Amino acid sequence: MPGPRLPMRKIRDVLRLSAAGMSKRKIAASLGVSATAAGECIRRARRAGLTWPLPEGLTDEPLERRLFPPPTVAARDRRPQPNWVAVHRELRRPGVTLQLLWEEHRAVHPDGYGYSRYCELYRAWEARLSPTMRQSHIAGERLFVDYAGTTLEVVDASTGEVMTAQLFVAALGASSYTYAEATWTQGLSDWIGSHTRTFAFIGGVPAMVVSDNLPVGHHQGVLLRAGGQPHLRRDGGPRQHRHCPGAAVSGA
Repeated sequence: MPGPRLPMRKIRDVLRLSAAGMSKRKIAASLGVSATAAGECIRRARRAGLTWPLPEGLTDEPLERRLFPPPTVAARDRRPQPNWVAVHRELRRPGVTLQLLWEEHRAVHPDGYGYSRYCELYRAWEARLSPTMRQSHIAGERLFVDYAGTTLEVVDASTGEVMTAQLFVAALGASSYTYAEATWTQGLSDWIGSHTRTFAFIGGVPAMVVSDNLPVGHHQGVLLRAGGQPHLRRDGGPRQHRHCPGAAVSGA
């Protein structure tokens, strides 16, 4: 903690002796003050643009204000504050991004935050929410698979017909190495075929395949053989836990 402030009389003496060429240690010994206090007075005078002799008529009160100005209060940010609760809720909707929400905010408030600051403030607000569970993944242990909520539109170049395709996504837990492909349906044949092509793409078979949302009717599960070729379990297969319907172990 800083020591008590020197009396103005001694502060003037410090400045006078410093102008005479004395070191702060000699000044301290001469005036019976600490070298730290003497050095602080000299630094404050230098920042305030004061030299000895002091300006004529500069009394103790204005001198003190110049040497020890009151702390400045940071100006309050008067820019419009986004409704972070609404932003958080909107981000749960398919296709909604922070970029889109920021553009909508700036359209209403042209003097609002820039995009990078907008994202920074949202992440800081989001960090104050209830913490989520952190999971550690061993490389190659788990592959997370699911269909994306957003479908894709495919245009037939010859007829101009617009067709809807499903987006299958698989990601390794440890590295987030991702494979994605489009299929016409979420049917069982497409589901298993997507797994087969995923294993060929990543060049191996993970120990477990995890899906939070298997398509309706896919209750048999997928059992992986050592060679990476899946085949259909007719007995339903083992259910490791509630997050792994259809989870299977390689090498079976």
